[in-house]
Amino acid sequence: MKLSDILNQLEAKTNDHSLAINPNNDPEITGLAAVDEAITGQLSYIEGAKFASFISKTNATALILPQDAAIQAQAQERGIAWVATSTPRLLFAKAIALFYQPYRPAPEIHPTAVIHPTAKIGNDVYIGPHVVIQPGVEIGNDVVIHPNVVIYPDVKIGDRTTLHANCTIEERSQIGADCVIHSGAVIGAEGFGFVPTRTGWFKMEQSGYVILEDRVEIGCNTTIDRPSVGETRIGCDTKIDNLVQIAHGCQIGKGCAIAAQTGMAGGVTLGNRVILAGQVGIANQAKLGDGATVSAQSGILHDVEPGEIVSGTPAVPHKLYLKVAGLYSRLPDMYQFFRQLQRQMRE
Repeated sequence: MKLSDILNQLEAKTNDHSLAINPNNDPEITGLAAVDEAITGQLSYIEGAKFASFISKTNATALILPQDAAIQAQAQERGIAWVATSTPRLLFAKAIALFYQPYRPAPEIHPTAVIHPTAKIGNDVYIGPHVVIQPGVEIGNDVVIHPNVVIYPDVKIGDRTTLHANCTIEERSQIGADCVIHSGAVIGAEGFGFVPTRTGWFKMEQSGYVILEDRVEIGCNTTIDRPSVGETRIGCDTKIDNLVQIAHGCQIGKGCAIAAQTGMAGGVTLGNRVILAGQVGIANQAKLGDGATVSAQSGILHDVEPGEIVSGTPAVPHKLYLKVAGLYSRLPDMYQFFRQLQRQMRE
């Protein structure tokens, strides 16, 4: 497509008529790439001044740029076509959809699938080889279930949801519309419920269930456990990365982002729009308010206020953490100075 054709389609899709294009250069675009890997014919993007140095190095034919005259002038000097917007990365993400669509099989039920006669299957559903669907399951319209998925009894799955190969949906789980669950994920497994006694551990049966609201995405090998009673709930539009553990009874708000290898103990509560970076650990019953952010490898042992940014283990406000981190490398010298003072005082 010509760059102007891409712009017109993006304007139609986003209803954003503030996009600006360099009118003197309208090249043919054959694909998209990262700015440091792009070749002739490809479109890339520059998110802001921090990455402006790539303009002098890139082989991209066209760039999506911020509303920054200096950055646009750099592209102009190199003869690179450009489109300007206030959100370059978002526009680039939407441009990808013009060139790539994820694999989606045509509706069919493979003859090797095992489907209980009480299961209710919606219209235009794809059910792949060796899928197992147990009694009382309800599946909405336009659902895609890839090979080897196992769905336990009484599960409900909303319209247009995709279950990738080898994921498992355990009993009574409820999955909303437009969700995506990737390979190896387990939704609704038993929570870790054992009561200590003098003779050993008494198993507490996990009679609750898991609810995923609409447009939730779950990464590969992530596990979301059901509680002994009640529910574990993931709010709509929340996105969860690979290898995340969400324990029994957790309540996750709307629009949260949870990166890989994060682990939550039972009863954790996240407000809306909470961001957890990679390898965060959260202790039992901790509460994080709306808009809180936790940096990578932090340990949350107590509640976090709405909008607060925390780091470290145990987590402290991020600004305090940076001060402490700055002192860390100076500790040996400070210790030697302290020892010297001690000797002088004794003398």
